[in-house]
Amino acid sequence: MQIHMPMDQFQYLAEKAMASLPEKFRDAIENVVICIEEEPDTDTLEAMRAESSNELLGLYQGWPLPERGISYAGHLPDTIHLYRKPILAFCDETGELPEHCVRHVLIHEIGHYFGFSDEEMEAIECQQP
Repeated sequence: MQIHMPMDQFQYLAEKAMASLPEKFRDAIENVVICIEEEPDTDTLEAMRAESSNELLGLYQGWPLPERGISYAGHLPDTIHLYRKPILAFCDETGELPEHCVRHVLIHEIGHYFGFSDEEMEAIECQQP
């Protein structure tokens, strides 16, 4: 069975996932744009050394908070990309619900923004809204 979800419904899942994060994290996120895209482009796949678009569910591009200093002022927003087709393909393959997968990918990419370890990201994900 192939999961079909229109872009607007997928966008809603991303917004719901963002709203479900603990308030202390939502309030601390600044200068970050979340982009919903169909799939990563060829340049991104090459840069990430991915063999197919389904290998990349999301991507953080920016300057993590712990590395920012006074020279950060005036930078363009960091970007978190969520890739709809690869996420839905992953859900189809694993049986994971799209809302759970979107939340997991979003937390992982936000974790890169904060400079968190995988263990810290996992602990955040376990916190219920």
